[in-house]
Amino acid sequence: MKSSRIQSFIAGALVANVAPHLATAVTGRRHLTPLAGRDSGPAVNAVWAGLNLAAGVALLRRARRAGDAPADPRWNADLVAFETGALALAAWMAGTERFFPVNSTRD
Repeated sequence: MKSSRIQSFIAGALVANVAPHLATAVTGRRHLTPLAGRDSGPAVNAVWAGLNLAAGVALLRRARRAGDAPADPRWNADLVAFETGALALAAWMAGTERFFPVNSTRD
């Protein structure tokens, strides 16, 4: 189903967004989040990473239930959509940090 692929794509982007925020939280640095803006400290980044992970997992579970063959253990097109979402977010993050560095210049 098309909707399961869209959900998988969004889930991939959300799960990929966990890594930078979790790394920022662990290292005690600041990183932009929608929760507190540019001054988002480690605790806010940990919360944001957790919210992204929870939302991504919830969407994955929903996409699996809405898929073409829910009993089929293989991912098929949903896995491709998930990976494409993760890759799209990573490319977007790399591009925006390259041309509009809002995170790399702040501690």
